[in-house]
Amino acid sequence: MDSKEEKRKEKKAWREVKYSEKFRNAFRGLRVVSQTTRHLSVHIVAALVVVIFGFYFQVSGLEWIALIFAVGFVFVTETLNTAIEIDIDLTSPEYHPYARDTKDVAAAAVLLSVLVAIIIGLIIFLPKLFWKAICLFWSTSGRLGAAPAKRPAR
Repeated sequence: MDSKEEKRKEKKAWREVKYSEKFRNAFRGLRVVSQTTRHLSVHIVAALVVVIFGFYFQVSGLEWIALIFAVGFVFVTETLNTAIEIDIDLTSPEYHPYARDTKDVAAAAVLLSVLVAIIIGLIIFLPKLFWKAICLFWSTSGRLGAAPAKRPAR
């Protein structure tokens, strides 16, 4: 009976967590992700590059929304992947093919989110980079970018 009573109290305790405690737990989760995810720094650097490119190329509001969603999508899938890996490590400490499959599928979700983010970035930035390169080429290629020379007076 004692074990049933403890389980009931534990379930009740989880439901009665205060909002401040829930936020504290969420921020603790972010700390766990930052400490356990090996490639998080790569994602952060990529996100900073996207923001710098966004300001440099003066992307539109809708383009900012797409970029923010793409970056957020990568971070969310990375976080879920970390949660799944922690859970699998806890529930299946010994090697098991299903545990490996679960981890691989979670990693595939991160890979797909990164590929989607790259495609969105290319759709937004490639035309801007191409246009910038053309303008640079025409302005630095001598007479091609300059106004036609005046004819000498007769």
